[in-house]
Amino acid sequence: MARTVAVIGAGIAGPAAVLSLAQAGLDVVWIAPPPEAGHDPVGETLAPAANPIIERLGLAEAMASAGHRPSHTTLSAWGSDQLVDRNAILHLEGPGLVLDRARFEADLRHHAETAAGRMIAARLSEAQAAQGVWHLTLEGGQTVTAEAVVDASGRSAAIARHHAERHRADQLMAAHAFLPHRDDTVEPTRAVLIEAVETGWWYAALRPDGSLSVAYFTDPDLLGESPTRGLDAWTRLIGETRHIGRWIEDAGFAVEAAPQLSSAGTTWLVPPAGRVGDAPWMGVGDCAAAFDPLSSHGLTTALWAGARSGGVLSAALQGDDTALEAYARSVLDGVAGFLAQRRSMYALERRFADAPFWQRRHGAG
Repeated sequence: MARTVAVIGAGIAGPAAVLSLAQAGLDVVWIAPPPEAGHDPVGETLAPAANPIIERLGLAEAMASAGHRPSHTTLSAWGSDQLVDRNAILHLEGPGLVLDRARFEADLRHHAETAAGRMIAARLSEAQAAQGVWHLTLEGGQTVTAEAVVDASGRSAAIARHHAERHRADQLMAAHAFLPHRDDTVEPTRAVLIEAVETGWWYAALRPDGSLSVAYFTDPDLLGESPTRGLDAWTRLIGETRHIGRWIEDAGFAVEAAPQLSSAGTTWLVPPAGRVGDAPWMGVGDCAAAFDPLSSHGLTTALWAGARSGGVLSAALQGDDTALEAYARSVLDGVAGFLAQRRSMYALERRFADAPFWQRRHGAG
């Protein structure tokens, strides 16, 4: 009889874990709230390194037919006032993608729902483990038992936070919005643009639907007047950029709504996997490690972690924790590598070396 594993949470890592566990022959109970109506998730850049993971999860055909846009060019004003073109043709795994993120998540969810033994649209209320069994209580009182759990609940780490310590490298936050294209006489540049400014940095990407995804990254104490309270503050911030603002104006994008704010800092759990009451657990996605978006590897890391869960927990449920321990080391080695890379990337920008945002990151990590 197949052993039962519960996956807690949705996003990217949750359904990837469901698919991986099902491929490993495990019985999967997927516990996740239904998608929010009208919710348009943020984060659309999928790095080339995700391509083999997509293949392994059996999603290549769905990805090819979904209308996602190859990302061949990133324009960067980092360390210089001038834009530098980085061409993705240099990646051995092929180009990355600018996703229709809502379609991507819907496709992932559809395939995972098909693979899961049970799908429960609910939130976790409580989790306890004893004698090799997890006892999960859901909102509304329903109970579920499983011999292992995958925590894919994001930064909230619904289960993992009770059994691991959260570490944080910074307080980075994001103000993000989607700008509709209102000028049919102009064809916007198909590119991703990154621009450093004194108080942080900006990201913009043309989405497959023709709108522009725009995000401003800074620290909470440097934000000043919150741009979420109205268009004036948001418009002023955009106006302070050299290239982002010009792209918005010249291509005919409309700044029609205030942005949303979200956490974007680098955090990680120690340990990111283990046992409680002899029952194994592992954190995946932002639960285990959430990286500064400058890395452009958040989605890829979430897919990688989810795709590891089948092999890791299959072994752990047979009493062999070698794969569980190796996964935990891989996550923490990845964090250490990212922090070193992050330090190097921020060190390249010296124009604003005396500004608080950059002082905090030069030599940090």
